[in-house]
Amino acid sequence: MDAPATTPFSTLIRTASHEQHTEAENSSFMSDMLGGRLGVAAYRRYTEQLWFVYEALESASGVLSSDPVAGPFIRPELARTTQLERDLAHLGGPGWRRAMEPLPATAAYAARVAECARDWPAGYVAHHYTRYLGDLSGGQIIRGTAEKTWGFARKGDGVRFYVFEGIANPAAFKREYRELLDALPVDDLEKQRVIEECKRAFALNTAVFQELGREFPLSA
Repeated sequence: MDAPATTPFSTLIRTASHEQHTEAENSSFMSDMLGGRLGVAAYRRYTEQLWFVYEALESASGVLSSDPVAGPFIRPELARTTQLERDLAHLGGPGWRRAMEPLPATAAYAARVAECARDWPAGYVAHHYTRYLGDLSGGQIIRGTAEKTWGFARKGDGVRFYVFEGIANPAAFKREYRELLDALPVDDLEKQRVIEECKRAFALNTAVFQELGREFPLSA
């Protein structure tokens, strides 16, 4: 009975969603992209899908910044939309926005983020956690691959989404973020709902990868 109370929530949420996290990381699209087997068009399309998700996350930040549950997580140094737009302008030219269209899975993902932002701040935290801590961790592998495979300048246009100039010490930042999770001001039942939403976030992300994989299949 006492184990859940003594285990930090950041540990619970990480271990409970491990299977879904692994499934997302090991999708064929991501494996092919990280393996350098896809062209820059696939990377551009992936970056476009990210824009829709982050626009949903960050358009709510002003309203949620004073929320007692979600507010502590909203940090300006995490914001990614401006960097995404700079990358997309580099990848697609000045008319990049006109050509953008969300995949059905992306539209569903962004809609769920927006729904949580509007109606359920603790659920919004689940999406915030899966996205931003992932960007600070595995996202750096994607940046390195993109620089090497498609010749982007190191931490320059094309990969600025992965560069957190306002975070001097990512390891310390992630530690502080997990402390915020541990202090999340909700009861145990609500924490379980947050864990389930975290699993859902990874599943939504996996669905995007699956659709990207169908759009960019490797030649047999």
